[in-house]
Amino acid sequence: MKIITFVLVALFLISSHAVAQPNKKVLVVVSSEVDMGDPEKHDARNNLWEFAPPYHIFVSHGFEVDFVSPKGGKVEFMMDPLGISSYTIKYEGFLERANRSLTPAQVNPSDYWGVFIGGGYGVMFDVADNTGIQSIIRRVYESGGIVGVGGHGAAGIANVILSNGEFLVKGKKVAGFPNSTEKSKSWAKQGTLLPFLIESQLNKNGAFAQNKQTLKDKHAVIVDKRIVSTMFLPSAALVAKEMIIANTQ
Repeated sequence: MKIITFVLVALFLISSHAVAQPNKKVLVVVSSEVDMGDPEKHDARNNLWEFAPPYHIFVSHGFEVDFVSPKGGKVEFMMDPLGISSYTIKYEGFLERANRSLTPAQVNPSDYWGVFIGGGYGVMFDVADNTGIQSIIRRVYESGGIVGVGGHGAAGIANVILSNGEFLVKGKKVAGFPNSTEKSKSWAKQGTLLPFLIESQLNKNGAFAQNKQTLKDKHAVIVDKRIVSTMFLPSAALVAKEMIIANTQ
């Protein structure tokens, strides 16, 4: 009888603790841009393959996900919905959530244990220097949260300044799109349409930029002081998983 009573009390305490400490959510940062503002309207939409798979990882592990964008509301994606991207759109409400993106002013940073930023060029134009989003990232990180980025998403954290006046990325290994690729591709006119180059900006602000010139495996996911990053889009889902692992440690 004493054993049964003990078990019942223990279960009550565990359930009470769970109610008192609800799971925090994950915040996904997306761009509101469609093009780069040039006459040819080079594509600056969010890359579906760098957002949908991480979203799937988060929700399949039981986390609620909110989206935030500079303007709020509907956001645009490039790439066809294939594989897990198609699945999460059809069965997990990815687009419904994304298209109800919050404005920075609507976000309470204390609601979130992690922030994720995927790629597509838009983040370089309207997220990288958005003070509201920078403040959210800073507050989540300084509260012990995890920050994850993929591809051009690294631009979204390159300029974040912490309360001590130092850049978030200072002294940390951060993977992101390399200068050499930007300068060799026509996607942004060999990089000439961009406000900055991610590799250069990371290094300028004290990071140790990681890319295919420094990594043995370009698919690698880098974890350094609660920043999780990758340069290559197929690894975006791995970033989400590593964020969850880091959050439980």
